Amino acid sequence: MRRKRKGIQQGAYEDPLKDYSPPQFEDDLEQALCDTELATVDMKPFDAISPKTKVIDAMKNMAELGIACLMVARDDGKIVGVFTERDVLEKVAEDFEQVKNLPVRVVMTTNPICAYEMDLPAKALNLMATGGFRHIPILDADDHIVGILGPRRVTRFLQTYFTN
Repeated sequence: MRRKRKGIQQGAYEDPLKDYSPPQFEDDLEQALCDTELATVDMKPFDAISPKTKVIDAMKNMAELGIACLMVARDDGKIVGVFTERDVLEKVAEDFEQVKNLPVRVVMTTNPICAYEMDLPAKALNLMATGGFRHIPILDADDHIVGILGPRRVTRFLQTYFTN
């Protein structure tokens, strides 16, 4: 004999998804933003440095590669921070002579907000917009760096939907 649970009437359960219908998208761009994984977006190449890298060497690396952001990772490929142009302007420029030979971990941005390659592009763009970031690291399910999303890559992604 089954006992009724207090407060729940037998047969009262109703499937909340019984009337579910998939979302209707206005266009291909909206569908791509909300229905594909970040893994489909161009996130490579990217450059990662060790937290022990000297600030001056990180800056030279950025200048030589023509990039605005370096990811800072442990030897196992897990991210510990990012070193960006903003870090250079806010934490290095004024005291360059005092900090140029320090390890980048002293001036990098720690615990960066990241997205995962299985996330939606809309999520990554939302994180960038609400956080005020120009770049966002992209990680795999094991928290290893697989790429970076920045303004140029976002623009290339969006352009594919405006030129069709």
